[in-house]
This record gives sequence, C-alpha cells and structure tokens, in this order.
Amino acid sequence: MNILEFANSLPDHRQEIKIRHLSTDIIFITVVAVICGVQDWEDIEYFGYCKESFLRKYLLLPNGIPSHDTFNRFFSNLYPQVMESQFRI
Repeated sequence: MNILEFANSLPDHRQEIKIRHLSTDIIFITVVAVICGVQDWEDIEYFGYCKESFLRKYLLLPNGIPSHDTFNRFFSNLYPQVMESQFRI
C-alpha cells in the first residue's frame, strides 16, 4: 500500500461544506514531512510550501498548501487506533 492508498483508506469525518483541502493531500504532506524529520504543525505547513513543486507531482492541491491549523484539526479528529490499524494492513 502506498501513501495515497493509505490516505484514501482513512475515514474523513469533516463536514462536506467546510472541506477546502483533500484528505489525501493533508495525509500525504504530513507523512512525507514526518519522514523528513518535521515535528510540529507549523513546520509541516512550512515543509509543504518549501516542497510544493515536488508535492504537486503527486497531489492535486486545489487550494494550495493547508495551514498548520488545518493539519491540526484534521488529525485531531482522526482516531489513532484507526490510523494504526491501516498502517498494519
């Protein structure tokens, strides 16, 4: 399973009307940033801007790079057990 397949396998509990960024974009940026040693939401956002041309090869990013608040909110609403179980597949 690649990162995008993993991202698609996770439930998205956000309210449809409030969605500006694709869950696959948020998860992909976060996973790649963490692999590169990034440790907080602000730095994940900064990583996204620094690597935007690379990320656009794999992601749609229809509204650009998500903010650090968006990353935080998205992952705050994910159950860690669900994410861990998908990593184990």
